[in-house]
Amino acid sequence: MTAEELEQWLKGPGSQESGWSKDDGSGESIGHESGRKIVEILKKNPHKDPSQYDEEDIAHMRKVAAYNKRHLAQEEKAKQDTNSNSYKSLKNWGHDAQKS
Repeated sequence: MTAEELEQWLKGPGSQESGWSKDDGSGESIGHESGRKIVEILKKNPHKDPSQYDEEDIAHMRKVAAYNKRHLAQEEKAKQDTNSNSYKSLKNWGHDAQKS
C-alpha cells in the first residue's frame, strides 16, 4: 500500500475493528499503531533510499514483514473476505491482501 492509501485506511472505521488492543488504555490496536509508523517511514523516505532509513525504521519494517508473512500463511480468508478481521488487521500493517 502507498502511504496515502494506508493513511486513508487508518482514518476509517474499519481499521479500528480488528487487532489486539494496546495495554495503554488508548483503545488503539497494535496494528493501527504500526500502520501509523509505516506511514511515517514511507513519507520520510518516498524514494525508498536504503541509506535514509535509521535503525528504528529497519527494525519496524522487519517486524511488519514478519507479521504479514506469518498471518498470510495462516489466514487464507484474508485474501477472500474483505470484511474479515484478518483482512482488516493485515491492512493496518500495510498489506492489502486483495492486491497480492
